[in-house]
Amino acid sequence: MTKTPLLLGLLLAPSLAFADTLELPADARLEVQLVEPLTLGPDTPQQDDILLRPVADGSGSHQVPDYCVMVGGAQLDDERIRITTSSVTCIDAQGNDSHIYSGDISAAAYDSDGHFGIDACRDGLCELSPDHGFELQLASDLAIEEQENPSEQINIERRQASSEQPEPEGS
Repeated sequence: MTKTPLLLGLLLAPSLAFADTLELPADARLEVQLVEPLTLGPDTPQQDDILLRPVADGSGSHQVPDYCVMVGGAQLDDERIRITTSSVTCIDAQGNDSHIYSGDISAAAYDSDGHFGIDACRDGLCELSPDHGFELQLASDLAIEEQENPSEQINIERRQASSEQPEPEGS
């Protein structure tokens, strides 16, 4: 399996800065999907703490690391499911290094028809499965500082300690 198309795609697609800050401009669009199925109706018109993840090689205007989870809420809105987000946590793993970003995100879901909310309601029941991709549009700039990663520091110390160990006799 070649990684060239993936790497080329990442270089060509607008993305975020993977240095010390995860950054995306206002109006950036990310293709995402639910982690678990969602059902809303007259008895359950809203649900808090839904989990979203980015679609690998999604069609949005920007990309985030594959290992991200966004937390938000969903509610019925005129035969559509309105989804908004409140927080995001991403881990960007590159080789032996991993960077953790966690903070607030303000975004809303748009369906493939370009309208606010997801058109997933039939006869008063609204269902959305994890395989249904949709776009989140950021309401404002996103800039989240990299978080301290204690496991990365432990791994660095382990690598240093193992390189300092003398080789056993007879090797």
